[in-house]
Amino acid sequence: MFNFRKKLKLVTHNNRFHTDDVFATAVLLIMLDKEIKDVEIIRTRDKSVIESGDYVYDVGLIYDEEKNRFDHHQEGGAEQRENGIPYSSFGLVWKKFGTQICGSEKIAEKIDKKMAQPIDSMDNGVEIYKSVHPEIHPYMLMDIIFAFDPSWPEKESFDNLFVQAVDLAKKLLQREIVKMKNLEKAEKELAKVYTKTEDKRIIVLDENYPWENILNKYSEPLFVVKPRNGESWSVKAVRDDIYSFKNRKSFPENWAGKADEELAKITGVEDAIFCHNHKFICTTKTKEGAIKLAGLALSE
Repeated sequence: MFNFRKKLKLVTHNNRFHTDDVFATAVLLIMLDKEIKDVEIIRTRDKSVIESGDYVYDVGLIYDEEKNRFDHHQEGGAEQRENGIPYSSFGLVWKKFGTQICGSEKIAEKIDKKMAQPIDSMDNGVEIYKSVHPEIHPYMLMDIIFAFDPSWPEKESFDNLFVQAVDLAKKLLQREIVKMKNLEKAEKELAKVYTKTEDKRIIVLDENYPWENILNKYSEPLFVVKPRNGESWSVKAVRDDIYSFKNRKSFPENWAGKADEELAKITGVEDAIFCHNHKFICTTKTKEGAIKLAGLALSE
């Protein structure tokens, strides 16, 4: 018996590409890779080719999830989230296939907030941040993808560079999914450590858990002690907002920027290595040294 398998057509627009169609393509390739290898990506505005596509996104002026049509450029757009951020092609494709790819609705929602919503907002002209310094802006996913767009006087094909951008987007998405899954596991382990800790102002970890946006949900922790790559230990100040430099409690001013013998002399901790000049992290050679530094910082 012969098995004739149809090559699936992924159709999006041609010419200059954007972050949403690049990431929408990446999502579809990750999803289809689990089921089928015969996939063709077509970049066009030819209506007959668009109509023949199995998955059509960011082109075609139709949003119909059941028919795998994911455009948002038609009159009235597609849909918007409860927070008012409208969908672009990336968000629409992720909305349908994100949970299937992640195996978890919770993780899919986190990816939507972290990656899809910023991309969707920018593609739809919705501001989600304001610059603090004139002419200084965050370097975002949009900037990374735009770096692949050929610019004058390059003669490189848009399609060739699109494929390179999609490959990067796939890797980023897959890494974020892995990290989100690990974060869920870490959250359970960190809850156990927190519960068992008597003085919850200092949380001591024996593994390098991603703790920053988990332990700060509790009110008591001020410092977290943990191993660093098996070579040293760190004690780090807890922040309510991990994107700021505002610590719940900073290390003493006279530790800032000090290292090795000088820091050891000031603190009395012989294996002290370094204290950051912004007073949010110290390193030591041993676990005991890190715990001692955290205790000293509490009393300051």
